[in-house]
Amino acid sequence: MRKAAQYRAAREGAGDAADALAEVDRQNDDDVANGGMAPLRQGEDETKRARLIVDRAVARGDFDNLSLAGKPIPGLGDSHDPDWWVKGLIQRENITGLGPRAILLRSEDAELDDRLDRQYTEKQVREVLDDFNYRVIDARRQLQGGPPVITKLRDVDAEVERWRERRAASRLAADAAEPPAAPKPSFWRRIWRGRS
Repeated sequence: MRKAAQYRAAREGAGDAADALAEVDRQNDDDVANGGMAPLRQGEDETKRARLIVDRAVARGDFDNLSLAGKPIPGLGDSHDPDWWVKGLIQRENITGLGPRAILLRSEDAELDDRLDRQYTEKQVREVLDDFNYRVIDARRQLQGGPPVITKLRDVDAEVERWRERRAASRLAADAAEPPAAPKPSFWRRIWRGRS
């Protein structure tokens, strides 16, 4: 803090650096007595107080080693987005299920094959596809603004056939990954080993 006071005194052209150092020492004593920060004195300008607080923080090194020091601020683009904070919150907190239906349907369409692969029966696959197609049609009927619904309907029979093919391929891959079972010894070999 003493160095900051010396620098400030030299910058402002204060005649006596000793007076500036004495002021810093007095403020430090006030800070310690008042639990860290001296109260705002009557007649003291708030901007002067703010500068003093920032100068003290710089002198203590509170602004050293900040995560974005010397780097551009992320998220500042060429255009102004009024919903930047909402998008940042959704991304930061990994919130799902919010947003325009057109965008939600696009993301669900991209993940639909994985969801279908987690189903066990053909009936479950058909129910998931019927529900998805219903929601796409319903979103096309609603004219509430926002981006257009460009998600295509899924052909239920073709998707069920693709689900069967993927399921068969995954079974073959799982069977190929398993080591072959050891041959079971014959009846006479077991008896012979039992005698020894």
